[in-house]
Amino acid sequence: MLIPPALAAVGLGASLPSIAAFNVISLEYAEGIVDGAERAGRPVLLSISHNAVRFHGALSPIAAACRALADAASVPVMLHLDHCESEELVLEAGDLGFASAMYDASTLAYDDNVAATARVATRGHERGLWIEAELGEIGGKDGAHAPGVRTDPAEAAAFVAATGVDALAVAVGSSHAMTTRDAELDIELIARLSDAVPVPLVLHGSSGVGDTGIRAAVAAGIRKVNVGTQLSIAYTGALRAELGDRVDPRRALTAAREAVATEVAHLLDVISNPSPDLR
Repeated sequence: MLIPPALAAVGLGASLPSIAAFNVISLEYAEGIVDGAERAGRPVLLSISHNAVRFHGALSPIAAACRALADAASVPVMLHLDHCESEELVLEAGDLGFASAMYDASTLAYDDNVAATARVATRGHERGLWIEAELGEIGGKDGAHAPGVRTDPAEAAAFVAATGVDALAVAVGSSHAMTTRDAELDIELIARLSDAVPVPLVLHGSSGVGDTGIRAAVAAGIRKVNVGTQLSIAYTGALRAELGDRVDPRRALTAAREAVATEVAHLLDVISNPSPDLR
């Protein structure tokens, strides 16, 4: 399994079985993620999605805040651009010091996906980026991905060889934006993909997977676990409980940030302690 230098440096593939990427929507999310990572004593990726960039109107402001937090953290913290549909935005992330970017051309026909991803991988590598791509549509993302699709191991191996990507997000039963943790992963397929594909495998839609399923997925070969909705559930739940009729939002935002930190620390412990007997 080829591990990118930035992640190999923090032990991925050796002492660290997998790494987590947590979605950042606002500064409080990023602060909570870093706090949780420090409590767990584990490295982490601050993941800024293309949708989050649209929300903020640009990448550089939220990236600057995340970079400041990463520089001050007591554990390794890296920046990741997630589900990016723009080649130019991927390149901007490289210029802003991101460690990695996921270029998402998965809605294109296979040949078009290969061509676009190969071009972005080449240009991203020139900027020192680790490039992730997706093959096999993962459900739940704005209706663009069909649920029930699975990634074929032979096609995945051919895709990686043709594009030169550094990691591959695979469809194995998870779905984006789930608010319940009852998705059933195809653990046997993950193991076959791990055997067939020479780069780290990425699990998207991890919020819909229970702790036991995540541990089993890591044991079977998942090397990067993406989490978004699960943090938002914790964040907005704490926000609702504390805000009430207050005018000053800081007490509620503090509770929301703390809820994110608690969730992150727990999930980092889960992915760092896989159960081989669950494979």
